[in-house]
Amino acid sequence: MVEIKAAFCIDRYESSLRDTAQNRTVSPYYHPEATQLRSTHQRWLSVASRSSTRLGRSLEVPAPPAYQLEGPFDIRANSERGVTPNGYLNFERAARACQNAGKRLCSRDEWVLACRGERARKFPYGDAYEPGRCNVFREAHPAALLHGDASINHLDPRLNLTQDHGRPLLRRTGETSDCRSEWGSDAVYDMVGNLDEWVDDPEGTFVGGFFSRATKQGCDAAITSHAAEYFDYSLGVRCCAGN
Repeated sequence: MVEIKAAFCIDRYESSLRDTAQNRTVSPYYHPEATQLRSTHQRWLSVASRSSTRLGRSLEVPAPPAYQLEGPFDIRANSERGVTPNGYLNFERAARACQNAGKRLCSRDEWVLACRGERARKFPYGDAYEPGRCNVFREAHPAALLHGDASINHLDPRLNLTQDHGRPLLRRTGETSDCRSEWGSDAVYDMVGNLDEWVDDPEGTFVGGFFSRATKQGCDAAITSHAAEYFDYSLGVRCCAGN
């Protein structure tokens, strides 16, 4: 974790998930609750071949680990470089993942402070938007690529596997090296872009912007229009600790 002004700590990377029983990887392409996961997996196995686009008909539905299909499992947030962060999280699952890691959801104020870095800039890298510095405002939308319409099928487990011109839309944690919020000799990565991230608001707030969100608001970007039960491919989390 990265220490922020001796007040609290925040995860260096967006959360990937492990199961609490055996520390096994939790698929990043499904909501991490067994009943929901099984339903989503079976649905897309049966309907993917009828997609309206060539990519939608050809891109394989990812198989979750067998233990996730067999029965209930619990989750723990993990902060690690070079892995696919977990999307498809609602507020309750995000909070539980942090709690099981001995951490908690960040408040919105904490999250924004950490994002701005020690020089209090609007973006992790500076005061003005620069295309490509963070993985946000990308040139393509995964649902448009898979289904010909950016507004539909946001639980499709293949959305975060899509590429545009050979480049993945969702990147691995820490891969966008220019998008780092600097604190001394340390840094927090991908606070703008990659995945939206839940913060501690039971009414439902997520921040930062995901890879295809058309936002130039940097650390101030926030969505408050969804209830805490909402989840889709673009929603992840990172955790805080202390105070």
